[in-house]
Amino acid sequence: MSDDGDELESRAVSDASSRFAAMTNRFVHAVELVAAAVFAALFAIGVVDLVIQIVQSTRAGRITDPLVVIGFIDTGLLLLIIVEVYETVIAYTEESDTRRIVRLVIYTGVIAMVRKAIIFRVSEYGSPQNALFASVAYTVLILGLVALLMVERRYGDPLTN
Repeated sequence: MSDDGDELESRAVSDASSRFAAMTNRFVHAVELVAAAVFAALFAIGVVDLVIQIVQSTRAGRITDPLVVIGFIDTGLLLLIIVEVYETVIAYTEESDTRRIVRLVIYTGVIAMVRKAIIFRVSEYGSPQNALFASVAYTVLILGLVALLMVERRYGDPLTN
């Protein structure tokens, strides 16, 4: 009889664990969806802000100023990063292929590093040597991310979604 009691107790613990795991899974999924909604809202706000900046710069006659244009590009690239992060969160919630998620993360990294390269200013660093080190680091990171993306595309299975 002791064996039957142990088996029932073990099954009850297993059922409770399964229910708790399922409940936790639903909670995490809900939080992921909230995160996706936050990124979608940030993207929408960012697009409106970019349009306002462009209109204001046009009215003020600064639309041809290279620094203003670089600011627009910077904002646009930040918006692309937000979109890629949103896509990554959605891919997690849909339990997509891990390779698709990795590819999205690589895209996000490439966009972020290209953004850093575009807004790079030597004057923001303490010395020209520090600026050189930073630019070499950015270059290595960009080349590494691009190489990862090329390897993934060339040797990985084609993605369907």
